[in-house]
Amino acid sequence: MRSKLVLHAVDSHTEGMPTRVITGGIGTIPGATMNERRLYFREHRDDIKQLLMNEPRGHSAMSGAILQPSTRPDCDWGVVYIEVSGYLPMCGHGTIGVATVLVETGMVEVVEPVTTIRLDTPAGPVVAEVEVADGAAKSVTLRNVPSFSVALDRKATLADGRTVTYDLAYGGNFYAILPLDQFGLPFDRARKDDILAAGLSLMDAINAEEEPVHPEDPSIRGCHHVHLIAPGATARRSRHAMAIHPGWFDRSPCGTGTSARMAQLHARGELPLHTEFVNESFIGTSFTGRLLGTTEVAG
Repeated sequence: MRSKLVLHAVDSHTEGMPTRVITGGIGTIPGATMNERRLYFREHRDDIKQLLMNEPRGHSAMSGAILQPSTRPDCDWGVVYIEVSGYLPMCGHGTIGVATVLVETGMVEVVEPVTTIRLDTPAGPVVAEVEVADGAAKSVTLRNVPSFSVALDRKATLADGRTVTYDLAYGGNFYAILPLDQFGLPFDRARKDDILAAGLSLMDAINAEEEPVHPEDPSIRGCHHVHLIAPGATARRSRHAMAIHPGWFDRSPCGTGTSARMAQLHARGELPLHTEFVNESFIGTSFTGRLLGTTEVAG
């Protein structure tokens, strides 16, 4: 029997999370921008996403990235991000995986000690600087899209009648950020089901009461991530559990979530520019971030 669909993929790993990078077999997705390609693929080729992300080829926390020709003259490659829960405008751990695959498969010109890759993402251009030694990627530093605080101390009423206070920030996706102890839960993986349920309940309340919408692109909307801060967190080092729609945890520290968290801390006057912030995941892996400057969004 002749196969009707042949896809080429390289699986990568970033601080606990997989990224299945699709290097061939899909062709150029219709759309003048990478976000238009994201929306087209979601509408017309979700069957491929399901095949790649779900059992038996994937699992409940699977992520992926489809390589595309860039729609911008200033970028080397385009990326459409896919995961079990949908189609992200931007994915930090996924971008680290993409950059690693591009270097280690020779799909970009590799320069040592640092190879710079400019990526066209649905959220905007992202720059990846890959530290390379003997042809192998050792680490990746991202310059993300502009991140910003949306609101501080916003309140939401949960389905059980409780009210919680949260901050809302954007780092490539929208994030609700609040201490886990508002739910009366310990930061304990043995209580992961309760922690996940708490995050999903807040997510539902936010999207029902006041769904966030990006001021420059209304197709980027909704809160699908809740960043639950562990006790003992500071503005220099913080651990969290990231609850994600429709019901799983980010195993990595979450790249766009790290950007959103830094924007939130900066809005609170707690994290100055050019200051390192270490963000730890539920399983203890970490990313280190810095705010490089300020800009305007929809200004």
